[in-house]
Amino acid sequence: MIGPNGRPLTLADLPPTDIKHWLPGHKANIATAVRGGLITADEVCKRYRLTLEELGTWEQRLVSHGIAGLRVSRRRPRAAPN
Repeated sequence: MIGPNGRPLTLADLPPTDIKHWLPGHKANIATAVRGGLITADEVCKRYRLTLEELGTWEQRLVSHGIAGLRVSRRRPRAAPN
């Protein structure tokens, strides 16, 4: 199967199970692997301690916005009004 970066994708390309920091490419590889039948959604959820809803969100964002849609932006707290 072809991954989101245009290269072949195998189970070895998935992130380690103890991943601490999720990059957009990690999420894209997982979503692509599930969509392509390389691994089931249930297996991914167990392996990475994800919910089906979270995985579904990754899949939707990848389809709608590409890898860039999988970025997480942290919101800065608003400054208190003076």
